[in-house]
Amino acid sequence: MMRMSRRVTSCCVALFLAFTSVSAIQRLNSINDLKRIDFGHTVPKHSLLLLHWFANIIDIDSNNVIWLTFNPNNEDYGSHHYGNYDNLLDPLPYGNIRYYTVDNLNQATSSAQLPNYVVHPRGEYEGRNRDRIIFRVREQNTGWQTLRRIDRVYITQHYEASGIQGTYDPDQTYEITTNLLIQIREFSVGQNLWSLEHLRDRFGSNANDFQLRDIRNTWGNLACLGLLLFIVIQDRYNRNQHSYRPQHEARGNSQLHSFDNFPATRQSHWNTDTSDTCTIVGLILLIVMILVIFGAVSSGGRIR
Repeated sequence: MMRMSRRVTSCCVALFLAFTSVSAIQRLNSINDLKRIDFGHTVPKHSLLLLHWFANIIDIDSNNVIWLTFNPNNEDYGSHHYGNYDNLLDPLPYGNIRYYTVDNLNQATSSAQLPNYVVHPRGEYEGRNRDRIIFRVREQNTGWQTLRRIDRVYITQHYEASGIQGTYDPDQTYEITTNLLIQIREFSVGQNLWSLEHLRDRFGSNANDFQLRDIRNTWGNLACLGLLLFIVIQDRYNRNQHSYRPQHEARGNSQLHSFDNFPATRQSHWNTDTSDTCTIVGLILLIVMILVIFGAVSSGGRIR
């Protein structure tokens, strides 16, 4: 009886740890959500370069289905199987489905195949090879080809402490939705540089014409990527600085930015509230499950 109780307790604890690690992952649904991440401090800026590359190497069809365009089993772009042994992500459902990770820059295949702006980024965007993309793939063999459909995408990073190198930090792991990938694809490399004005206005950036001209001169054919980085990193800094101004100062411009920020702010609060609610409900269900199991074990002991 005592041994059975200990086994039940161990299983419940393991289940609890697995649940809490998965439920803690935040979902990023838009570029406005990306602005909430502290790139350059808790998360390497290089993650944005890697995410930009990934969003533009995959294929997204008219039904918003994501298709993988390379074979991770051949270690294309340095990709390889990820076993999820630390229960960072959801357990795999039944079927021919696996997790993969990509971007170990120390591998020869990734260094040779990934674009130069990812392998040799500008100094401030170097990431010490800690950031990774994890994606979940469902394979379907049609007889003459294998189709690989992606149904989950995450950005994450290794722990910085060398003693636990090789495991990922759940506090800095984020799920990337299809909608966010589609938005990032609008900043693809080689676009008409004059589309910067359109992208600036579409995503509510406060970049002025002088800053756009500087982005063009600095980034060249990567100007759209440079604008994406400006929107996610610099706009956030500028708006945080702006929020400390007295309310009567620059009233016209501040009101404009306040209305631009309102939908993103509301969405961020909604995401946080929803995540907290799901976590609480899940914990309640877990507690009920533990009580039911212990009740069953106790009843069995009394019957004997």
